[in-house]
Amino acid sequence: MTDQLSAPPSALVDPGVAAPASWWRDAVIYQIYPRSFADSDGDGIGDLPGIRSRLPYLRDLGVDAVWLSPFYASPQADAGYDVADYRTVDPMFGTLADARALLGDAHDLGLRVIVDLVPNHSSDQHEWFRRALAEGPGSPLRARYHFRPGRGADGELPPNDWPSIFGGPAWTRTTDPDGTPGDWYLHLFAPQQPDFNWDHPAVADEFRTILRFWLDLGVDGFRIDVAHGLVKAEGLPDVGVRTEWHLLDVGVSPCFDRDGVHDIYRSWRTILDEYPGERIAVAEAWAPTLGRVADYVRPDELHQAFNFSYLGTAWDAAAQRRAISESLAAMRQVGAPATWTLSNHDVVRHTNRLLQPDDGDVAGRRPAEVDPVAGLRRARAATLLLLALPGSAYLYQGEELGLPEVVDLPPEVRQDPAFHRATGQDGYRDGCRVPIPWAGDRPPYGFGPPGGASWLPQPASWAGLSVAAQQGDPASTLELYRAALALRRADPALGAADNLRWCAAPEGLLVFERGTSLRCTVNMSAGPIRIPRPGAALLTSGPADLSGAQVVIPADTTVWWAV
Repeated sequence: MTDQLSAPPSALVDPGVAAPASWWRDAVIYQIYPRSFADSDGDGIGDLPGIRSRLPYLRDLGVDAVWLSPFYASPQADAGYDVADYRTVDPMFGTLADARALLGDAHDLGLRVIVDLVPNHSSDQHEWFRRALAEGPGSPLRARYHFRPGRGADGELPPNDWPSIFGGPAWTRTTDPDGTPGDWYLHLFAPQQPDFNWDHPAVADEFRTILRFWLDLGVDGFRIDVAHGLVKAEGLPDVGVRTEWHLLDVGVSPCFDRDGVHDIYRSWRTILDEYPGERIAVAEAWAPTLGRVADYVRPDELHQAFNFSYLGTAWDAAAQRRAISESLAAMRQVGAPATWTLSNHDVVRHTNRLLQPDDGDVAGRRPAEVDPVAGLRRARAATLLLLALPGSAYLYQGEELGLPEVVDLPPEVRQDPAFHRATGQDGYRDGCRVPIPWAGDRPPYGFGPPGGASWLPQPASWAGLSVAAQQGDPASTLELYRAALALRRADPALGAADNLRWCAAPEGLLVFERGTSLRCTVNMSAGPIRIPRPGAALLTSGPADLSGAQVVIPADTTVWWAV
């Protein structure tokens, strides 16, 4: 697919016109990493029946929807992001009948379900790719991927200088059926994840049918993995630099954020709009600017795009205010809601990340040990800030329990494919993927049957962080999340309305109002700050005496006020 110009100005919206009300504009969406949520059969790996059994917990938490990371048939070279069959549930997670039952139960509980879609690449075990290798040069199936002859006298060098996100070259050489060295194939991630060639019409046709398959089954939308990566520059030119790429900060490149991706998403939007109930698509799109991210959510394209710019913002009042204002302004230009998130399955949990030194690493890929008390205090403050912002919020499983990043996993248990390569995207994503604790005083803490295991070891210190341990304790992080989500749902000012107004504040204090009913104050300084009490305190992220005419906001504390 060749690059196209961005949508014409007529496709944009008048920022002065109020956006229509839709469920996804202010939804709180909870990400489930299926391997690590709940294990029903005791094999140490979470599954769809396990998720289904815990859906009432999510309803009671107060979220609007869940997003499931991949559960398709896969060799699991990259935890399911290497898909062998997009229409089948991997046996480790259950069956297609389990998926139907999960969708039915979720809908009965008032929860919508979004599933991951991986269109940039498949597994090397996908039928198309296996046949392409077996049939050798000239196989028509090779045109559905990026096969190229190598450079050098005998084709011994990769076709270009692109590096893999996971380290090393983005090319692997094949062996022809007669045993001789053959062409190379492109994989921006692991060698087991060959990139599709979206210039080929069969690829586009296939994914349109995949969308319809899951929409017919009842899913409410899709989170699109590597949404910015489908289209490559014509001719696959060299980048001319010999540095590694990271998914989080690739900048301008010949294989990311090409204008041609927008044609794909316009065609997908027409399919989504055919179905009742406002089915949506969410872009995992890393782009050089917020304006480029906003291109993915123009009115005829996708509905939401993750706000990675905000995720990578330092804990600093000026930086936070700037990031929030710029995010709202960018989305306002296209009539889309801003999205806000602090953690996900690819980054260090914000209980650790927000306390780590700012070393230029956009999302804190390198986990560090931090003071757990200070880390949780700052994480709770950040959560109340996030939930007070206009738009849609994404929560990552376990953050409502205040789970820290697990930084001391031994090398032999790590499964992030980048960890086992010499260079690349750090390889430390396993620390945020450790199965969450539900109950009990020892592993697996109710994740699976007593005495069972978990695919990544859980810390011995997690007993006090389990759902059962926090349930009903008003000082717990779990009950803070429940209270905040209940207030957010009850107050119309905390919805999608673009009604944020900044207020004057001392240095280090971030203050804004939503409509005429709520004020949010966040102390991001190193010490306490005294201010006149602006109203009745509704919720606070940590202990504070807020009863007098003058109140003291402790460091790393957020307060919601009724004004």
